[in-house]
Amino acid sequence: MSFRHGGDIVGEKLAERGITHIFTLCGGHISPILVGAKKNGVQVVDVRDEATSVFAADAYARMTGLPGVAAVTAGPGVTNTVTAVKNAQMAQSPVVIFGGATPTILRGRGALQDIDQMTLMEPLTKWTTRITTVKALGPAVQKAFDIAQEGVPGPVFIEVPVDLLYPEEIVKEWYIKESGVENASGLPAKALGLYLKGHLARQFHQPHIEVDLELPQPSFSFQKDAEDEVERAAEAVRKAKRPVLVLGSQTLVNMTDERANELAESITALGIPTFLGGMSRGLLGADSDIQFRHKRTNALKEADVVIIAGFPFDFRLGYGRKISSKATLIAANLSSVDLRKNRRPDIGLLQHPGEFLIELSKRTDGRKDSWDSWFGKLRDREEARDAEIEEQAKDTNDEGLVNPLDFFLRLEEKLDDDSVLIVDGGDFVATASYILRPRKPLSWLDPGVFGTLGVGGGFAVGAASVRPDDEIWLLYGDGSSGYSIAEFDTYIRMGFAPIAVIGTDGAWAQIAREQVEILGDDVATTLLRSDYHTVAEGYGGKGILVTSPDEIDGAIAEAKKLAKAGTPVCINVHIAKSDFRKGSISM
Repeated sequence: MSFRHGGDIVGEKLAERGITHIFTLCGGHISPILVGAKKNGVQVVDVRDEATSVFAADAYARMTGLPGVAAVTAGPGVTNTVTAVKNAQMAQSPVVIFGGATPTILRGRGALQDIDQMTLMEPLTKWTTRITTVKALGPAVQKAFDIAQEGVPGPVFIEVPVDLLYPEEIVKEWYIKESGVENASGLPAKALGLYLKGHLARQFHQPHIEVDLELPQPSFSFQKDAEDEVERAAEAVRKAKRPVLVLGSQTLVNMTDERANELAESITALGIPTFLGGMSRGLLGADSDIQFRHKRTNALKEADVVIIAGFPFDFRLGYGRKISSKATLIAANLSSVDLRKNRRPDIGLLQHPGEFLIELSKRTDGRKDSWDSWFGKLRDREEARDAEIEEQAKDTNDEGLVNPLDFFLRLEEKLDDDSVLIVDGGDFVATASYILRPRKPLSWLDPGVFGTLGVGGGFAVGAASVRPDDEIWLLYGDGSSGYSIAEFDTYIRMGFAPIAVIGTDGAWAQIAREQVEILGDDVATTLLRSDYHTVAEGYGGKGILVTSPDEIDGAIAEAKKLAKAGTPVCINVHIAKSDFRKGSISM
């Protein structure tokens, strides 16, 4: 099949892989990709910042099991994505980024936005490649999708020079015009003309040689004795008196909704007390009797069998030291590094942790009566902590502002069953994690281990693209909202209707709390209680201001009604200072 231009090739390959959306901020270097995607039925979602496009692609990948795709223009378009690409790498999200580039013949000669993008992106990605011929485009896209998803998922970068994307006749005209050979005479001009013709012929007609795209073999392979290891794990569970299961985001990578539901059923059948983290939040619904949210460290110190699925032994698990040294430690991870980082498990499985748990559940007998006292102990702690939170939510303040605990307790009561929760911030949104319960799998989006601020707008765009009929809540700190509140413009243009909730306390509170106490100075941690709701209205959304507790219920009800009717909403909640998360800075 012949194509008018390289963008058609890219668009066709996206459609062949079942990709429904591509996220972008337009640029002349990549325009044919966007046109080709649209021509092939892939919806083009254009945003207000290149980082947002990659964050949106990241969210798309997490929620669909397919790679997310972003396209950005050359130079600053690519450099603006660096944080988002690194976030995807650390979150192990399969994302494919197309980066525009200067024409092949002008690379390194001072052309517009010509920088060494390959060196910049290589440390951030699983694979970085530069396309030099049109016939290599299709195979490169296919290879990129495979690499993004295989093994430990992650981002891939494809640099596509602008002259490989536009039609050959247009590129020829550009070359002649830029070179000045059209009306020139003499031997040098003729020689240059011949060189340009030869270069064009290679670009557009040289056959693709697959060996050019081969990669080194991965540094690890799946364990051949996995069957034996699964059986050892099953035997440990059968003998356990105080088992604990901890799930991380990797448990759900590359999983569709259907497979995630099967995993949830398997974990429920396994019957072990379970703590969920990252993207695994919501896997068991809001009311599972085996799920616990509080006092995880206490449980890990007392357990005799601990299963860590898709979660590295990093700061969140005390570098592995929060787990009793006397416990049988079982871990499953796609990464050989993460599997043994900081602590070596007694039983380690180098495989997809979700698939491991499905298999493990088949080999055990489910919840045992002998675990009842263990469940009772954990449940008592859970209920005691919930009671503490409810009591603290009653605290009032001299200014009459909103207690964030009170706000989230009321929001928890009103969330739809089909709701997606997106968190972008520090103190305010971390408070939400103690209270809000995602209703179903693949419905909680946080940055991941990188702790990146600024993911919110992009995550909301990605989530709304995937689930346009769901109720999408974007929880912001007032600091983090500044990164992407402009995406209200995108919501309006694309017909998305998320509800953004900004907890406004006029500070980078998580930092300020400890900085002032330890160093005695609030320098660089203060903000204004700005009219963020008015900003949202300026972009075409609806703004709601909440300054007292008696306005909470009405604001939530109004926001839900507006969003259901297709209007994006910003609830600006003026919250009181809180010590609920005192001492929460991680190192």
